[in-house]
Amino acid sequence: MINRIFLVIVSLLLMSGCVSHTKQNRSPKMIPEDTHAAVTTVAPAMAAYAERFIEKSLWNRPELSRRDRSLVTMAALISRNDTVELPHYLNVALDSGVTPTEIAETITHLAFYAGWSNATSAALVARNVFAQRHIDTASVPGEKVDFLPLDKEAENKRATMVESNFGKVSPGVVKYTTDALFLDLWLRPDLAPRDRSLVTVSALVTAGQVAQVPYHLNRAMDNGLTQEQASEVLTQLAFVAGWPNIFSALPVFKEVFAGRNPA
Repeated sequence: MINRIFLVIVSLLLMSGCVSHTKQNRSPKMIPEDTHAAVTTVAPAMAAYAERFIEKSLWNRPELSRRDRSLVTMAALISRNDTVELPHYLNVALDSGVTPTEIAETITHLAFYAGWSNATSAALVARNVFAQRHIDTASVPGEKVDFLPLDKEAENKRATMVESNFGKVSPGVVKYTTDALFLDLWLRPDLAPRDRSLVTVSALVTAGQVAQVPYHLNRAMDNGLTQEQASEVLTQLAFVAGWPNIFSALPVFKEVFAGRNPA
């Protein structure tokens, strides 16, 4: 658990990166030991539900890999600025095949989609987890990388739509949406486009930003996320974001699915 959070710039914490990481001996439980003890003492029924539905059922469902579930959960916790459970689930992510570089890229990506302060808090947590696991961060990519190829037709379509709708409302937002996000952030190669979309959708659903989901869910599925996997993202998020946020997102997912599979 993090006792203090000092405000620092996330990019300064994750300027470099890592190649290898060492697993530590930890409990197989899906919630941290100290948190589990507190919940067992104060809300024993909640602890029993966690063991029954989260630990023994949810994380073993085949529709999403453990790695994907880790990315979804990590994105949701960052979106909620939850620094209590994030250390544990960063360890779960590392043990499930998520690399330190992918964690760094997820934090960087979510600075734009969940807010800079939330991403900064996550960087502080990740720094401690990396240190505990003796992870060398010397090769985590900085700002300068070789971008992935740009789909010019799709980007021109997106940029034209945003400019026509909002160019006169906030030209600055339109400018940075293009320059910082879609001509830069989304082209960074160390988080696969599918995974970048996966963490974006997870963060949006968790934050209740369902108006932004259709574009990003369609983009996720264009990037390789299947309908079965997208459906299971909601199941995973129900236990992190809460049922009301999921039921707000369900009609949006239903509409996107229908639009991609016309009768």
